[in-house]
Amino acid sequence: MSVTVQEILRELAAFAPPELACSWDNVGLLVDAGRPVTKVLTALDITADVVREAAAEGCELIVSHHPVIFDPMKRITAEDVPAMLLQNGISGICMHTNLDATSGGVNDTLADLLGISREDRCNFADNCGRIGTVQQTTVAAIAGFCARTLHSGVKYVDSGKPVICLAEVSGGGGSYLQEAIDEGADCLVTGEAAHHIALLAKQKGVGLVVAGHWGTEQGIADVLAARLHTAFPQLQVRHGAADVDPYTYLNV
Repeated sequence: MSVTVQEILRELAAFAPPELACSWDNVGLLVDAGRPVTKVLTALDITADVVREAAAEGCELIVSHHPVIFDPMKRITAEDVPAMLLQNGISGICMHTNLDATSGGVNDTLADLLGISREDRCNFADNCGRIGTVQQTTVAAIAGFCARTLHSGVKYVDSGKPVICLAEVSGGGGSYLQEAIDEGADCLVTGEAAHHIALLAKQKGVGLVVAGHWGTEQGIADVLAARLHTAFPQLQVRHGAADVDPYTYLNV
């Protein structure tokens, strides 16, 4: 039994309201193939490989975190991902900063994984980050946990101090380090951070763990798949196998 794309869109909008998205963002039903849905893939990114997997599996919809259309498009070819979606009759729903900010979304998923207490957990970083207490640990231990768990390249700045208050911002959240410091964090975990952010962490004596954009966010695809399966048990829903980290990491 199929459902409509609009029914799925309403369910996802109830979970991550579009009004939570930043003004510069592009979220919602970005590609509408106009077909009823029986099978869904979820993904962090809608890439060409993800579209091919969805087409091979007979999926009519992909739900992703990162927008498949972000910058204005002045020209489109058959090889562009939005065109590939339409050629294969596949719609694309994308929820970006609204899914970062919403309760139970990207950042709560990461905060839960990192063991940030729900009792005193607070939002910061334009509501996209989370901060709260953890069992006393070290920056090196957090970095090691991220390396083993997130399967993405990890680097860190070690403060040499215990970590009791931990902040996290998934994806490209390094610019929020000073705000994390102002909120009392002993360490910030994020996906990406510029060089000057690492220098700031060293200067301020706080920890910084940079655990990869993909690694800090890809878990949300499993959350989306579980939510859609619960809401629409008649659908076949799963996290796409082709949704992988674009980087290859050297082990030397």
